[in-house]
Amino acid sequence: MTGSAPRDPIAAAAAWSRAGHRVALATVIETAGSAPRLAGAQLAVRADGAFAGSVSGGCIEGAVVTEAQAVIARGAPKTMEFGISDAMAWEVGLACGGRLTLRIEPWTSPEKRSLLDRLESARTAARPVVLASALDHDEDAAALLFPEAGKAVFAGRDLSETVREVLRRDRPRLVAVAGWRVFLNVFNPPLRLVIVGAVHIAQMLVPMAAALGYAVSVVDPRTAFATAARFPGVRLVHDWPDEYLKTERPDARTAVVTLTHDPKLDDAALVEALGSNAFYIGSLGSRKTHRARIERLRAAGFGEAALARIHAPVGLAIGAESPGEIALAILAEITAVLRADDERS
Repeated sequence: MTGSAPRDPIAAAAAWSRAGHRVALATVIETAGSAPRLAGAQLAVRADGAFAGSVSGGCIEGAVVTEAQAVIARGAPKTMEFGISDAMAWEVGLACGGRLTLRIEPWTSPEKRSLLDRLESARTAARPVVLASALDHDEDAAALLFPEAGKAVFAGRDLSETVREVLRRDRPRLVAVAGWRVFLNVFNPPLRLVIVGAVHIAQMLVPMAAALGYAVSVVDPRTAFATAARFPGVRLVHDWPDEYLKTERPDARTAVVTLTHDPKLDDAALVEALGSNAFYIGSLGSRKTHRARIERLRAAGFGEAALARIHAPVGLAIGAESPGEIALAILAEITAVLRADDERS
């Protein structure tokens, strides 16, 4: 990538398009074997060869950029398959190879440029959206499908249920619609992590979670703890945790972790988290501490099913001792819970 363009492929493509550049998007639509990137991964390519994003982690980017430039020049999309050998993968620091099927499309027509702007606007506004692209049709056979806007219709077919499912699972899907192969690419808002307690473990957990794409908030009314010096570049909230969680309601893409050891803060946060759709709720403390916590929450009216949602002692049992190791265990457990549906499917 050249210059200071954004690394995110959609943001880069939208910015380049608005600046008058011709762009193409390469999208992984299918994988086989131990492919280095999942379906839905994208590479934005400018006519002059500048690029952003990744479809293989480095194995085939050069070839894809060249093909994308040809696609821009022709004005017609192209579907390609690449095989990535184990040896080739190792050369760029990957563990294994596999096969990738890519769709390379020019986003140069007025319709596609408008669609790109609307996609970027939806992502900026944190609106979940699915981009439907017909692979057996011309370049403009694409549409944005919003689950909250009533029916999600493409090519005259109601795809609402499928759109909700791919968004819930956060996994793209190739489907048949009106005789076409249609790729449904998912653009969910970032996962969120709410950390209650600006403690040492939080200092370790924040950068780990941010590196995985989480939008992280650290909530602690103790201003001596929650400082910019201790948490540079992090969203710090000095409200009481329950007040914050009432306003910023956790949804099915939110994890909540309490780390203070102070029932005034942790219990209040847990009460709100248990009343939400948070996909993960974890709380620091020993088994003895957690038993006492459970009794307090039970007395507050929570039943056994609700109390079982709390992961405590927080984190996978990996023998973690240091703050960094505990943070690693927490993030590993969050990931395991998040991907549990994928393992069962």
